[in-house]
Amino acid sequence: MRVDYRIARPIALAAGFDVEGFTVLLGASGEGKSLLLRAIAGLIPAQGEPFDGLPPQHRAVGYLPQGHALFPHLNAWQNVAFALAGPRRRDEALQWLERVGLAELAERLPAQLSGGQQQRVALARALARKPQLLLLDEPTSALDPVTRDDVLAELIAEVHAAGIPALAVSHDPALAAVADRLVLLHQRRIVQAGTPAEVHAQPASAAVARLLGLRNVFRGKLEGAADAQHLLWLEAGVSLPVRTPLPDGARVDWHIAPEAVVLHDAGAAPADAIEASVELRQSSAHGRYLGLRCGQARLWAGLPSSDAAATVRLSLPPAAIRCWPA
Repeated sequence: MRVDYRIARPIALAAGFDVEGFTVLLGASGEGKSLLLRAIAGLIPAQGEPFDGLPPQHRAVGYLPQGHALFPHLNAWQNVAFALAGPRRRDEALQWLERVGLAELAERLPAQLSGGQQQRVALARALARKPQLLLLDEPTSALDPVTRDDVLAELIAEVHAAGIPALAVSHDPALAAVADRLVLLHQRRIVQAGTPAEVHAQPASAAVARLLGLRNVFRGKLEGAADAQHLLWLEAGVSLPVRTPLPDGARVDWHIAPEAVVLHDAGAAPADAIEASVELRQSSAHGRYLGLRCGQARLWAGLPSSDAAATVRLSLPPAAIRCWPA
């Protein structure tokens, strides 16, 4: 489904992109992501397709706002039944709750449900309308990191099972990583779109890299001819060999993955290695990292099996550095 909307007030925003499967629109706070959903749902004045000119009640959308917007005085099945009509409303509502795994909690009020359970009730209510497009506003905002992945997996499985295209807006890179399609919004315009694998492999700019949650994005300046080019790392005041087609003198944003940073053993560092002090050590399910102080910059490096001293020496391989025009 193609979405193409223009909003004039309260901010100016124009966005056009394809929604395929579970699509995530990723952007920083204040970019107008939630306004775009409200425009598609017909809740604020805007022009665009689909549904242009239709009143909100006639738009075939299921809308999950932030906070889920469940009626606090209605229990779970009554909240779902609010989207239904006819004498079998309760039976149909219970069927939808069964699909999201909450049939046994049908009589509970929203205050008696966890954040993830409330989200599933809101999803059942939205799907019960049998919409042509499902809209989700920051669906991970009420979830703690421990349960987020499981709730997301359930949410996406339900969307796929229903066969309804879904558009979720978020600033959470964890949500972007599990999308079928990823759309990046920066300075209130679409700057890149593709599968998560495509976008992560080739971010279009430093702004995209930051939205994706990539570490080690810095500012620099290129010096020298193409066959002997160096990158002046402005925050650290050091010069690095680099491989890029960008011209001499260009100001650039650049990135290196923490895993690509080379930490040298004591006494075995090359003469041009950079000295850095260890500010912090980070261990998680995704690996071990060092936060290193290099001048005014913090550089993240993957930590090998052995621990590191308070001061380390490191190198940044030229082939691992990606540059964009600043």
